[in-house]
Amino acid sequence: MLRSVLRRVLGGGQGWGAGPRRPIQSCSALVYRKHGPDLDQLRMEQWDLPAVGAHSVRLQILAAPVNPADINMMQGTYPILPEFPAVGGNEGMGEVVEVGAGVSSVRVGDWVIPVDAGFGTWRTEAVCDAADLLSVPRDVSLLGASTVSVNPCTAYRMLHDFQHLRPGDTVIQNGANSAVGQAVIQIAAALGLRTINIVRDRPNYEGLAAELKARGADHVMTEDELQRTGLGHILQEVPRPRLGLNCVGGVSGGLVLTSLDSGGTLVTYGGMAKKPLQIPAKSLIFQNISLKGFWMTQWKRNNRKDFHLLQSMVDALCAMLRSGQLTPPTCVLVPFQNYRQAIQATVQPHQCKQVLLMH
Repeated sequence: MLRSVLRRVLGGGQGWGAGPRRPIQSCSALVYRKHGPDLDQLRMEQWDLPAVGAHSVRLQILAAPVNPADINMMQGTYPILPEFPAVGGNEGMGEVVEVGAGVSSVRVGDWVIPVDAGFGTWRTEAVCDAADLLSVPRDVSLLGASTVSVNPCTAYRMLHDFQHLRPGDTVIQNGANSAVGQAVIQIAAALGLRTINIVRDRPNYEGLAAELKARGADHVMTEDELQRTGLGHILQEVPRPRLGLNCVGGVSGGLVLTSLDSGGTLVTYGGMAKKPLQIPAKSLIFQNISLKGFWMTQWKRNNRKDFHLLQSMVDALCAMLRSGQLTPPTCVLVPFQNYRQAIQATVQPHQCKQVLLMH
């Protein structure tokens, strides 16, 4: 599916759809033609756009984040890989500037985001099928709209799909300062859930803990603190967690697992430590802990035909953005022409999310 999506959105002389195939204009795009660790292979190029067909639209991309998955795709280590030449970027937001004669789902001036990964958002414009887009309201912030489709959606699904949680229940997570972790904190708070948030040791821990609590975190602690003291003092205030979210793996993931209540579920959605998850046999035998994995890209593909489900999820998150219950992660806004700065920052530890501004 990724390859067919790329064929439809990349242009480069590869016109598609019912309309004419003559390129009508070009855009600036960040293009790579091979995989490898050298990120200098990414080049800004002028890229031909196909004409707008009956069921297609032309977008002006306004902002597009740089996510670790984007870097992994360039390096060739991600589970899905594009055909070459490829435009980077899986997430972003654009404004509709032209619609085909048969398009009724969006209008000129609407804000939209891609449904699927592999869209190629690191570009100033794109032409794609109208069915490949979801709408976002124009009364949310540019930053909120452009960062809603990956991290907040991941947090939303994990909080809704693996345990039947009720107000007052507890969720524990590691990597709590990540973009997903920040979204988990805020969405959980909006649902009336309590959160225990684990972060790796760092020099600015106190400032980070204060920031996470300002977003709605109930408890913040380091991995070392959890190993030393356990959750005893926290469990005097909140129930033992029924849901654990793991994006680190290794010892950290094991700590989250062993903190769960009997019958709880550990959901792994990342492995930043690049070490195997430590799973004590007693947790499976005597506590009946369930181990699950989650990948937002696969979830969207599994539900690709249920447009209402996809759109309602985005609508719910945008309503939270509008109300202030959800705020975008801490971001650094980078002019498109300074893209190398954003790429290099993304591969460094403890960096804020980088967002490319096209206009």
